[in-house]
Amino acid sequence: MKYWQEVAQLVEKVVAGHTPTRAQGMQVLSSTGAEYSAYLAGAHHLKERTFGDIAQLCSIINAKSGRCMENCSFCAQSAHHQSSPPVYPLKSHAEIVDGARQAQEDGSHCYGIVTSGTRPEPGREFDTILAAIRDIRAQFDIEPSASLGLLNEGLASALAEAGCVTYHHNLETARSFFPHICTTHDYEEDVNTVRLAKAAGMKVCCGGIFGLGESAEQRVELAETLRELDVDSVPLNFLNPIQGTPLENHCSLSPMDCLRAITMFRYFLPNKPISVCGGREPNLRELQSWIFMAGASGTMVGNYLTTSGRDRAVDLQMFADIEVKASGC
Repeated sequence: MKYWQEVAQLVEKVVAGHTPTRAQGMQVLSSTGAEYSAYLAGAHHLKERTFGDIAQLCSIINAKSGRCMENCSFCAQSAHHQSSPPVYPLKSHAEIVDGARQAQEDGSHCYGIVTSGTRPEPGREFDTILAAIRDIRAQFDIEPSASLGLLNEGLASALAEAGCVTYHHNLETARSFFPHICTTHDYEEDVNTVRLAKAAGMKVCCGGIFGLGESAEQRVELAETLRELDVDSVPLNFLNPIQGTPLENHCSLSPMDCLRAITMFRYFLPNKPISVCGGREPNLRELQSWIFMAGASGTMVGNYLTTSGRDRAVDLQMFADIEVKASGC
């Protein structure tokens, strides 16, 4: 069949370092049946060339929650919405460090310290985060990461010097769709934060969220942007509509839509870790185990920021069932 040959040729070109065209990305997203099976097999091959049968696990702590002045339409923590997230100030140094211990025991290779808000401000809170990162590096093997919002050069340097291995900062969606999702800051501010974090010597974990109302072409546009920025790892999220947010009644993704998005991203970012994170359970449902065949090389385990994740034992059984080894377990 013709599409098997076309997919094989595309895989060869990707392996050789060529970037797929936007039209090829769109073809992955529109494929069905046996044609998608061909793209799926190609993405699985590309993933295993670099990552084998290992699934990297990551965990986060919602270290400061609620009252964010940004108006991201999907986010329960925005002060602009009528949602009811947990609201609390920065957790203590001991709580943050203990979260790293638990994450390491659970088999995660990366532990993200996440705070609500536009950007970290120098002072007591930021000093507490820096001290926690130093102690995590000293006490555990797990890699500390941070997701604190927009950065400037000084903040980025301070995080890197404290031992923050990875800075997590999602672009959320394509540049062309971003004004429909957030108007309280500009897309270029997010791009600049990615560049500053990399310049400071940190790895950058940067991805987005699907199902916000973006077009298929805009999903490809985001993949192109992440490739251009040469981010170090890519978290892919799927909208889990939260009551009280502007997108509370927005459900546009099927499990196969999610898999096709993962597959498309693997073709554009063949050598980068791709992790499936928020929204995995409600959107992929019975097809969660397919994410690794679709091109993902990792997933988040445990709870998310304002929603609960799946029981760890269930995820570990899933890895065993599909003959994937969980990193650190």
